[in-house]
Amino acid sequence: MINLSPAAASEIKRLRSKHQKPNALFRLGVQPGGCAEMVYTLEFDETPAPGDRVYDCNGLSVVVAQQQINYIDGLTLDYSEDMMGGGFRFHNPNAKTSCGCGNSFSIQG
Repeated sequence: MINLSPAAASEIKRLRSKHQKPNALFRLGVQPGGCAEMVYTLEFDETPAPGDRVYDCNGLSVVVAQQQINYIDGLTLDYSEDMMGGGFRFHNPNAKTSCGCGNSFSIQG
């Protein structure tokens, strides 16, 4: 399961409205990289691929590739703004370690 805070859902809707395809799906994923092993990816996609999981979160369709679900199952995505600007915050129960920036994580302790 994937969870979006109301603030994250609102920001994703705002970003999607500026996208060339305003009905695009929100794709959440991971890829190798960052300073802790894996880095989160956020993008818009027109259609789910075979085997993708699609979650309904606060009125948004969130797509996750089947092979990536073990990395982010249970993740809550939040959005907040501070004096340095706004950004997404990842609360991942599978992460054993995280980078100081919060965008990179490892599932191995």
